[in-house]
Amino acid sequence: MSGSKIILYMHAGSGNHGCEAIVNSLCHMLKEKPLVITNSEKEDRKYSLVPSSGDALCELAEERQFSGHKIAHVLYYIWRKITKDRESFIRYRYQAVFDKPLRKKGGSLKYPLAISIGGDNYCYDTMINDLMLANKAFHDRGTKTALLGCSIEPSLLERKEEKGDAGGHFAGKLIEDLNRYDLIIARESITYEALLEIAPREKLRLIPDPAFTLRRKELPLPDGFEEGNTVGINISPMIQENEPEPGITMSNYKALLEYIMKETDMQIALIPHVVWARNDDRKPLEELYRAFQDTGRVVKIADATCEELKGYIARCRMFIGARTHATIAAYSSMVPTLAIGYSVKAKGIARDLFGSYENYVIPVQCLRTKEDLIGAFEWLRDYEQEIRKDLQDRMPAYVEKALQAGKEAEKLWEE
Repeated sequence: MSGSKIILYMHAGSGNHGCEAIVNSLCHMLKEKPLVITNSEKEDRKYSLVPSSGDALCELAEERQFSGHKIAHVLYYIWRKITKDRESFIRYRYQAVFDKPLRKKGGSLKYPLAISIGGDNYCYDTMINDLMLANKAFHDRGTKTALLGCSIEPSLLERKEEKGDAGGHFAGKLIEDLNRYDLIIARESITYEALLEIAPREKLRLIPDPAFTLRRKELPLPDGFEEGNTVGINISPMIQENEPEPGITMSNYKALLEYIMKETDMQIALIPHVVWARNDDRKPLEELYRAFQDTGRVVKIADATCEELKGYIARCRMFIGARTHATIAAYSSMVPTLAIGYSVKAKGIARDLFGSYENYVIPVQCLRTKEDLIGAFEWLRDYEQEIRKDLQDRMPAYVEKALQAGKEAEKLWEE
C-alpha cells in the first residue's frame, strides 16, 4: 500500500481529551502516520497529536466550515436542492480529501480506508445525519469505511420518527448506514450485542476502546496532591444537562467532597478532561473548588494533554469521573473508579471489565437525593482493594486486546 493513507475522520479536536486520546492511541498502533481530518487543527497542535516540539503522530487537514462563508453555504444548499446531491456538504467540509485525485497513477486508491473515530457520535441526534452522509460520500468514491470504538444506544435501532435530513423511517435509515461500513468495532458488549441483531457478524468486532492503550506522562504533582491518597474528581456539563432535577448533580458532588473530608484523610484533585468553551469541565470544577478552597484538602489540576492528564489520574487512590475517557484513564491505571454516566458507554465498559455495571456506574438520571453519590462512594471504598486487584489481574489482557483495533484497521486497509 505504498503511498496510500488511512483517513481518520469525525475528530472533533483535542480540546476534548477523550477525542485526543482515541487518535493518539490509534496513531501509535498504526505503522504509517494517518491523515486526520479535524474540526480544530489549532487544538491538535496545542496538545499531543502534532506538538510544537517532538514528532507528529499524524498529518492534519482541517475541515472547512460554512460558518463565515454564507455565500458558499447558500450555493451548496441550492445545488443540493436541484441535484439531490446530499453528500455535497460533506465534500465541501472534507475538501482536503475530495478535491484531490483519490487515485494514484496505476489506478490504486490514494485513500483506501476512512475510519470514523467518533466513539459515541451515534448517541447524539445532531451528528447522525453527518455520519451517514460522510459514510456514503467515501463509499461513493470507492473508499472503504470503518466505524471504530463506537457506542450506540440499542434503542436507536428501533426508533421510528424522522430526524432531520435522515428522513423516512429512522431505524431503517440508520441500519442501512451501519451496514454500509466495511467494519464496525464496538468498544463494549451492550453495543456489540445490539449490532449483532442488524449487521452480519463477519463485519463486527468487539474490541476495547483504543484509549485503554494510551501512554501516560507524569508531570510534577502540585502541592496538595498526595500520591496514592488522593481522590480524583471529574464532573462535566454533559451530565448536568442530563440530570433529572436542576442542581442535583452539583449538590451530590458537594456533599461527596464534604463526606470525604470529614470521614477520610484523603486529599481531593479536581481534574478536567474537556475544555471546550461550549462544554468546559473547568466551569463546574471551579464551582467545587471555590466551595472548598479554604480547607487545604482540594487542588485544581490545570488543562494538559491526554497523556499528562492520565499521569495525574494514575496517581490517584480512587477516581470519580463523568467523562468516559477520564474513567478509561483510571481503569487502565488500575485505579478503583466510579463512573457517573448518562449513556450506554459507561454501563457497557464497566460490565465488560467487572461482569456487571451495578455499583460501578451511577447514571446521573438516577440521582434523587444529595446523598446518592456518597452511598456509591462508600461502596467503592469498602471494596477498594478487591477492585484494584481485579483491575491488576484483568487489565494486561484487556489492553492487549485493545491493540487489535489497529491490526483490524490495517488488515482492512491492505485488502
